[in-house]
Amino acid sequence: MPQVDHPEVETVVPSTWAQLQDLLFSEPWPQRAGRYHSNVVHRGLPCAGYGLVTSVQRLGRVERETDLLRNFRKYSRVPFGHQESDWEWLTLAQHHGLPTRILDWTYSPLVALHFATADVRRHDEDGAVWSADFVAAHERLPGQVREALRASGGTAFTVDLLGQVAPTLARFDALDPEPFMVFFEPPSLDERIVNQYASFSVLSSAHERPDAWLARAEPPLVRKLVVPAALKPLVRERLDQANITERVLFPGLDGLSRWLTRYYSSPPRW
Repeated sequence: MPQVDHPEVETVVPSTWAQLQDLLFSEPWPQRAGRYHSNVVHRGLPCAGYGLVTSVQRLGRVERETDLLRNFRKYSRVPFGHQESDWEWLTLAQHHGLPTRILDWTYSPLVALHFATADVRRHDEDGAVWSADFVAAHERLPGQVREALRASGGTAFTVDLLGQVAPTLARFDALDPEPFMVFFEPPSLDERIVNQYASFSVLSSAHERPDAWLARAEPPLVRKLVVPAALKPLVRERLDQANITERVLFPGLDGLSRWLTRYYSSPPRW
């Protein structure tokens, strides 16, 4: 995965489990509809040097994005009941591992920590949790897109609302000459999306790197919290105790197998 170097991005390094939790849950929570809701989504990575790069960018074939999605639709045997926009297909494709311009996030800081610490083979290197202010990102949307979100009464888009704004990726990209980022909640295709408390982001340019776009804003809309290698085993134990495991986040026999494999391959901490 490409490395990242954005000196303008705030980077914090906790030294204890308590500091780590305080930092993850430190952002102010505005009150909406009589409840407190965070404006922040999180993404955990096993290596602190990794940036926020989409899967189609990692593939190195951004120019084939349309071909990938077209052929996914052609050969898919699990079509939607209705196919009014690209967004249902793009979400389904991302969920099943097709390289796309979508980036996965979660509303849960603990779920993000799971993805930063799940690979025990990488416990000798620092991980990271990136946190992005999606509400502030939406304040920078083109007028017609921002107005559609405001009229919906929500703070994040849905695939249906995106379909109303622009039913195709080509029309989405043409809405404004400057790239903009949208965060949307995927439909509950299965328990994995529900249990991971998922959020997706998408830029109006498949070539634009999410970390570069978020860091370029004034002020930057993203923060990187480093999970020191020395803390990873303890963090992993605390997450397991809280039932933030593969068994829960990837329901089914595959997740169960991943959980047991990690559990029995982890060296003792003492």
